[in-house]
Amino acid sequence: MKEFMMLFRHVPNPNYQPTQEDIAASIKQWQDWIGGIAAQGKFMSTNQLGYTGKVVKPGNVITDGPYAEVKEIIGGYIIVKAASEEEAVEMAKGCPILSEGGHVEVRSFMELDL
Repeated sequence: MKEFMMLFRHVPNPNYQPTQEDIAASIKQWQDWIGGIAAQGKFMSTNQLGYTGKVVKPGNVITDGPYAEVKEIIGGYIIVKAASEEEAVEMAKGCPILSEGGHVEVRSFMELDL
């Protein structure tokens, strides 16, 4: 089994005002999707990323982030185990962000000889 990272990308809608019911329903969708992966023994880890941060650039230039010049943001990630990239892509097809207009980037990890 190899490990793959799924990055969740979307364009935030500043006009979206979810109700508590909307938030609860979204959380349940994410829990169900991740829980299904975990039930297969293929879940490694996940976190939701915060909305603020810093970007460090060459010459010790530090700007507010994340990447204000880009419309699309990475909202979080999950690391899974899969036999192949194709299997990881199949897992990604069930991601709730797809129903919200976002997308999932599936990436493998490079093996480093340290």
